[in-house]
Amino acid sequence: MSGQTYLAYDFPLLGAFWTMLVFFLWIMWFVLLFRVIVDVFRDDDLSGWAKAGWLVFCIVLPFLGVFVYVIARGKNMGHREIAQAQAQQKQFDDYVRETAKGSGGPSSSVDELARLSEIKAHGDITEEEFQRAKELVLSDYGPPVRH
Repeated sequence: MSGQTYLAYDFPLLGAFWTMLVFFLWIMWFVLLFRVIVDVFRDDDLSGWAKAGWLVFCIVLPFLGVFVYVIARGKNMGHREIAQAQAQQKQFDDYVRETAKGSGGPSSSVDELARLSEIKAHGDITEEEFQRAKELVLSDYGPPVRH
């Protein structure tokens, strides 16, 4: 039984697949390493010393450090990422809302109707004037009548 042993590199196509697999795993390793490092900094529950300890552990013994971090704290990595994404979305929505309010451009029909309703509630305009102004707003004919 002293037959020849063939390895993947003995066949060019299998060698290419093996190289692609190793390259893919290498890229995945770096993605995981950077995600762990970002998660360490993102976590507000960790103290500064704990963050430093996890970073040293992941830098000195990278495979073991990342493996232990994913086992010990990996369950909440997704929760922290979702919370950060929601916070960013809320900031963006608030920014868009504030920018739209402060633009000084034409207001929407809804805004004009709400303003008309407030004026009518204060008693500054009559029901007839309110109906006329509402028709103008809804027809986009012109600005509502203000008194």
